[in-house]
Amino acid sequence: MIGDANPLGAVDPDLPEAARTALAEGGPLARAMPGFRPRAGQQALAASIGRAVAERGTLVAEAGTGTGKTYAYLVPLLLAGGKAMISTGTRHLQDQLHARDLPVVRAALGAGLQTALLKGRANYVCHHHLERHLADGRFPDPGTPLKLRRIHRFAGVSASGDRAECTDLPEDDPAWGYATSSRENCLGQDCPELSRCFVVRARREAMNADLVVVNHHLFCADLALREDSLGELLPTADAVVFDEAHQLPEAATEFFGEAVSTRQLFELARDLVRAGVVQAPDGADWRALADRLEHASRELRLAFEGGEDRGRALRGAARGAVSRRWTAEQLRALPELEDTLDAVLADLVSVSAIVAVNAGRGPDLDRCGLRATEIGERLQRWNAALAADERGGRPAPRALDVDENDGVIVIEPEGAAPPAPGADDPAVVWAETGTQHATLRRTPLSVAASFERHRAGTPRAWIFLSATLSVGGDFAHFVEALGLHDARCERWDSPFDFERQAALWIPRGIGEASAPGFAQRVAQAAWPLLVANRGRAFFLCTTLRAMREIAERLGELDAAEGIGLTRLVQGEAPRPLLLERFRTEPNAVLIGSASFWEGVDVAGDALSLVVIDKLPFAPPDDPVVKARGEALRRAGRDPFSHEQLPAAAMALKQGAGRLIRSEGDRGVLLVCDERLVTRGYGRRLIASLPPFRRVERWQDAVPFLPGRETPAG
Repeated sequence: MIGDANPLGAVDPDLPEAARTALAEGGPLARAMPGFRPRAGQQALAASIGRAVAERGTLVAEAGTGTGKTYAYLVPLLLAGGKAMISTGTRHLQDQLHARDLPVVRAALGAGLQTALLKGRANYVCHHHLERHLADGRFPDPGTPLKLRRIHRFAGVSASGDRAECTDLPEDDPAWGYATSSRENCLGQDCPELSRCFVVRARREAMNADLVVVNHHLFCADLALREDSLGELLPTADAVVFDEAHQLPEAATEFFGEAVSTRQLFELARDLVRAGVVQAPDGADWRALADRLEHASRELRLAFEGGEDRGRALRGAARGAVSRRWTAEQLRALPELEDTLDAVLADLVSVSAIVAVNAGRGPDLDRCGLRATEIGERLQRWNAALAADERGGRPAPRALDVDENDGVIVIEPEGAAPPAPGADDPAVVWAETGTQHATLRRTPLSVAASFERHRAGTPRAWIFLSATLSVGGDFAHFVEALGLHDARCERWDSPFDFERQAALWIPRGIGEASAPGFAQRVAQAAWPLLVANRGRAFFLCTTLRAMREIAERLGELDAAEGIGLTRLVQGEAPRPLLLERFRTEPNAVLIGSASFWEGVDVAGDALSLVVIDKLPFAPPDDPVVKARGEALRRAGRDPFSHEQLPAAAMALKQGAGRLIRSEGDRGVLLVCDERLVTRGYGRRLIASLPPFRRVERWQDAVPFLPGRETPAG
């Protein structure tokens, strides 16, 4: 069976037992891997996955930290043969799986299957855009040309072109934006560098492989393309495993919705000038055309500010204004939004029309025309959906056309732009503004119907894995989010001895999380444990404001007492660099927000104190949260118990999961939100956490820190 590329229908019915045996004592993994320790939970999970693969079933499996879920799904997939796909939550996990875990298991099993790694387009060097920007030489940052030359050297010797493999430049450096392509500006079959395109090569390898490692965003992008009948990005697989599956509903929601940002408009204007000047210098006044589009885009962003607040908005862009989310009701109350949106649409029509006159003079210029049309259609759909939201009906048809004389916009009642993916599903129309840009969004209230359609149309094994899929053992929230009502749901507890290894302290007297000075009191409450532990702590914050206030207060306390903490604050350096410094520098304290609540693995004594400022409930005025709540009320269900509480429980569980990562870890979890003990729902949230020992005073938590006396009992 091993190494045979069998169709899934011919999978050996004994696959569950074969998977269990492979991970047992004396099995191939134990023989091939020094230090391998058989785990009953891992074997049972592998057998359950093998059963789902053999039966083309749907499995939702929660496996606690330390179960060994990676090997538990790799073994049955490799034993089964056939076509398989693994989708991970992050690109970092993708790299780790493909470069480290997969080769080890494949070698141990003697499986000869061909494997491939595939990421999104923006992860690969684009020869065309890199060389075009190198030749242009005009950049806001004078250091960019040197960085691009480093990327050029990397592209000349790399087999993959994957920027994660470039050692000369961090993969989050802004210079990569000039060396990669996007869905909007990729030239596709018209690209002069198509024959040596890294993306084409990676996709070809993926199509020919037996097992492909992708990520949730790429998988959902493929689903969205298939739903819109625009082709496919990924091969059709007989089995697909979603690792870190708790992230999948959010990723699917993003890709089954639509968004247009002023950033996209500015990028279009920039590319229009560069392409027009080079490929059709006599075709139009490209700079004037781009300037008009940039001006209209800037006015669109400023339409979200009141008349007297416009100057403040511009000043805020320079010093970092706070982002804001706008509901449909708030958007309709903005007096200038409709006019500025029409101005943007008019300029996009002009771009499309003028590029059409110059059609065929250059692929980059032709692509700019297509981008203008696509963005205009998405803006029309958003605007029509906003109006339909007010009427409580479907969007009225609306289309753009061009007057042959002056290129002005014409609104017609027929021939509206084609519907967006999932346009028939209920959606919420909203917007988000940041320091310099605005994003107009249309987000489905649920992706369950879309996901159900794809599962019904693609018979195969669907396996969803994570350490956080249930709330107190109840999988209803995750199952409903993706429409997995026919799934078999199972869970395996972590093998760690949480009661012996860690303590949970919920300090009293800190006060309401909304009260003034709360963040400072969080820092003050954690301070004795920080001193006892010599740093080595994460502060997981629910807002950026709390993060900054806690960091400031910790600095004041450290200056007063001279502990010598190394404070690492999210945003001051790239995330990988912050984590590397945290692992290596003494007395380190990392203060972060959403991006550090999950996907961070720091085993050992380097991280032995995790502080959570408050329960991670979504803001009640968030447009999507509010709209979903209203839909639940109309269905006779309570939004808090059915949506907000389960989501908060899963997020809290993820944050707590940063603490104990191995059998030898010890530590303390400090949650500074008294609602855990004063509200009835607190018991449900505590039940979703690992069973840490509850303590009532910080002094009782100290023995759980590394190097301290082992707690009795």
